[in-house]
Amino acid sequence: MVEPAFKPGMMVRVRDIPVKGHMRTPAYVRGRQGWIEGLQGTFPNPERRAYGADGLPPVPLYLVRFRQSDLWPGYDGSDSLVLDIFEHWLERAEKTHGP
Repeated sequence: MVEPAFKPGMMVRVRDIPVKGHMRTPAYVRGRQGWIEGLQGTFPNPERRAYGADGLPPVPLYLVRFRQSDLWPGYDGSDSLVLDIFEHWLERAEKTHGP
């Protein structure tokens, strides 16, 4: 079992990795901060599986919550968006805990 690097409430930033081809992380969240809502489990890496590899070792998959006002310029609501994001796309943010 892979030990997850992040715990619920921790602030993370989505890495802005220049990737060609298949990826599971939307471009509009790259470089943005959110917080960990929970761990979904560990799964084979789908970005490697898309090209015929087995995707092993498994990678932790998190629920990450983002304020929509942090994603969309001029958004004045208080809504949030929750996405599944694999650990290799995440890094610790300056702020350590979510709201």
